[in-house]
Amino acid sequence: MALLIAKRSSSSVLGGLRTAASAAKTYASIAVGSDIVSTAPNVSLQKARSWDEGVSSKFATTPLKDIFKGKKVVIFGLPGAYTGVCSQQHVPSYKNNVEKFKAKGIDSVVCVAVNDPYTMNGWAENLKAKDAIEFYGDFDASFHKSLDLTKDLSAALLGLRSERWSAYVEDGKVKALNVEEAPSDLKVSGAEVILGQI
Repeated sequence: MALLIAKRSSSSVLGGLRTAASAAKTYASIAVGSDIVSTAPNVSLQKARSWDEGVSSKFATTPLKDIFKGKKVVIFGLPGAYTGVCSQQHVPSYKNNVEKFKAKGIDSVVCVAVNDPYTMNGWAENLKAKDAIEFYGDFDASFHKSLDLTKDLSAALLGLRSERWSAYVEDGKVKALNVEEAPSDLKVSGAEVILGQI
């Protein structure tokens, strides 16, 4: 019975409840000081684009080294395109602060979610954020699995998704990392927090 309660608690989306084991979870695959490219070897992301752009590019993907090496990047991950906190708060926090990031020498602000690149493209256009933020899909969650930043959101009919998180990455090295306790939270992964960590 205790195991069943623990399982139900850990999958609760609205309450953000976690078992003692998962609350104590350390993100061993990715941490401050890690090289994000080495942590996710052979993983590529899919730049947001229309279907026609996907076809004409022969469904090309972007290796992580092309996103991070030799650059100062702020990246944030979120549970999914077109979802509540993601659309109403998380992306706008970065979109509204992009000039502050540029003033701090940030080369790019990247948003990634476990979605296909076509959904990410439509969502970015809907939010009018595509000029400010680079959007990438992680269609099979391989990037988030490599970083140990996945969350089962089946209770919300979303399946395996990304934790809500943010990081400041310099030449591939993680300088700051923030992971929310619950997917509905926006306490540590918003733009204002990471701006203070650069």
